[in-house]
Amino acid sequence: MHAFFQQQPITACLVSTAFFGALGSSYLYGYNLSVVNAPALYIKAFYNKTWMERYGEPVGAETATLLWSVTVSVFAIGGLLGALAVSLIIKVLGRKGTLLLNNGFAIMAALLLTLGEKAGSFEMLIIGRLIIGVNSGIALSALPMYLGEISPRHIRGSIGQFNGILICLGVFTGQVLGLPELLGQESRWHLLFAFLALPAMLQLCVLPFFPESPRYLLMERRDEAGAERAFQRFLGKKDVSKELEEVHAESRAQNNLHTVSVLQLIKNPAVRWQLITVIITMACYQLCGLNAIWYYTNGILREAGFPENTLPYVTLSTGGLETFAAIISGLVIERIGRRPLLIFGFSAMAVCFTLLTAFLNLQDRVSWMPYLSYVCILAVIASFCSGPGGIPFVLTGELFEQSYRSAAFMIAGTVNWLSNFALGLLFPFIQEVLETYTFLVFAVICLVGSVYLYVVLPETKNKTFMDISQSFAKINKVPVPSPAHEIELVLSIKPGKEVTDRKVPLVIEMESSF
Repeated sequence: MHAFFQQQPITACLVSTAFFGALGSSYLYGYNLSVVNAPALYIKAFYNKTWMERYGEPVGAETATLLWSVTVSVFAIGGLLGALAVSLIIKVLGRKGTLLLNNGFAIMAALLLTLGEKAGSFEMLIIGRLIIGVNSGIALSALPMYLGEISPRHIRGSIGQFNGILICLGVFTGQVLGLPELLGQESRWHLLFAFLALPAMLQLCVLPFFPESPRYLLMERRDEAGAERAFQRFLGKKDVSKELEEVHAESRAQNNLHTVSVLQLIKNPAVRWQLITVIITMACYQLCGLNAIWYYTNGILREAGFPENTLPYVTLSTGGLETFAAIISGLVIERIGRRPLLIFGFSAMAVCFTLLTAFLNLQDRVSWMPYLSYVCILAVIASFCSGPGGIPFVLTGELFEQSYRSAAFMIAGTVNWLSNFALGLLFPFIQEVLETYTFLVFAVICLVGSVYLYVVLPETKNKTFMDISQSFAKINKVPVPSPAHEIELVLSIKPGKEVTDRKVPLVIEMESSF
């Protein structure tokens, strides 16, 4: 097997496609998670100024809070709309075509958010946030699907982690550009939103020169010549007959392939536990408490004695650590596997949240306790990005075969954005009631997630999509195809002596990089 991997180098085409695909997609999602923090005071002042010009009186406190809350939360509503629409768009335009179309939403949002101040319209900012939310909702489904389908199975996790790495890099970029010396000033805050157009334009210029998903071309478009060319470019070799035959085998195994609807996916017992696993993993991804960390970070730093004017720079360490941990995860995922990284990540977060709760309750009594609290915050961030921060998107693409994948991503995206919206809505109330004990709620969620994954989730690294589906056959209580039947599907012949004997040469001949 080691020799086989050595014969399959990672091509520049594959890495470039993954990078530029993520740059105009998940990078923008990460950037939008952090970009509104630095100019928050300036945006609120703009809302008040606009209200005064229109109505001749200052905006009321309740109205101001409502406008700001809508500005922040409408991003998740847009994300939900994008997730609900992505299945239809992908069916019509394909994976790459959907990513290219999605750049239009990013550019449109950048214009609205940038020009809203000059036009004296806070409505433009709210609509812009809604549209960039739609962009993120589409991106977080279409990109992982695309990356999973263009990657050879021995590096599918590493290529899939471009999604998580670029999310973290986007968050870090938003923090850096929001510094007072750069764009975090009253006269420049609108340029923070103008930056959105840059990655979108770059992807729009570069991505058309890279191939569409070969699995999509072959299984859904029936374009064998196009799929062959795509395989050749992504794999960097001329003979891709084994890869084509493997995709054909999956198509035959699914019996008259057609893209199933969400309702059909939910009703199908053969994928029931895959669906439950994706729902629980995606819910834990949003509800694990990472967003709540940002609420306490500045307060803990103040308690530790950091001057107020240094807080934005110290906070950069969180974004830098996020990116570093995500890169390390991408480098080790094919050695360690998805399952251990997910279980370790959620378990470590549960431990760190428990310790953080203790440290927060002791920091008024012990002078050096805030430093331990900050170390816990960094440990939570590193634990999240080591696995839970990117692998759920990789898993969603791996746990389902071609005909189920679009519907699965639609459900995963819906759970993701509904959980995001619910946390934003409920966290202030939970924090008000539980105060520093809030993190115990997140510790329980992380613990439940890690136990579930330990019990249910099989390892998926270096497995074909058919192998992964068969790993769930027992728990789904569906029959597992016999080895002879699998070989018959691949070769489209009746099993004979060579098949039943399972001779080694035949197995080697069947092996492909996908």
